[in-house]
Amino acid sequence: MSRVGKTPIPVPESVKVNVEGNTVTVEGSKGKLTFNFHPDIKVKVKDREVRVERPSDRAFHKALHGTTAAIIRNMIKGVTEGFTKVLEVQGLGYRVSLKGDTLELTVGYSNPVKYKVPPDVKVEVKGNEIHIHGIDKQKVGQVAAEIRAIKKPDPYKGKGIRYKGEILKLKPGKAAGKK
Repeated sequence: MSRVGKTPIPVPESVKVNVEGNTVTVEGSKGKLTFNFHPDIKVKVKDREVRVERPSDRAFHKALHGTTAAIIRNMIKGVTEGFTKVLEVQGLGYRVSLKGDTLELTVGYSNPVKYKVPPDVKVEVKGNEIHIHGIDKQKVGQVAAEIRAIKKPDPYKGKGIRYKGEILKLKPGKAAGKK
């Protein structure tokens, strides 16, 4: 069995988990999330814990088993603690500002790049860092990836937008030619 899937998921006292048909709804202090799981998988809530079960040992069911359990675990964590991703903007003259729900990035292009932030994700700018907060792990990661894709780190100088703590291996520059 899947180690991720077979371990029961504990539900804190402040969280309500409801299963109706193929839909799991998790409600907590930070908000409410809904997930539609595959009809072959069974999700049961009993004694303040969620159990995910699969009908067979086929590879497809094994994959669904672990994935469904991981998504439900992330939903519970999201409505209690939330998720955060931090991006760093590095480069001479590179700036970031937040105007309403639009992130304005000056990152070496002729005009500033504007990025519209989705309504269920909160973005803060602190100096050269962009903090992305939300209750849905997938949406927080997607927004962070889209912002990073605006100006990926340059492999030669390291300028661009990167995740905080991301280590870049810089390439050596052009070597002097020998005759």
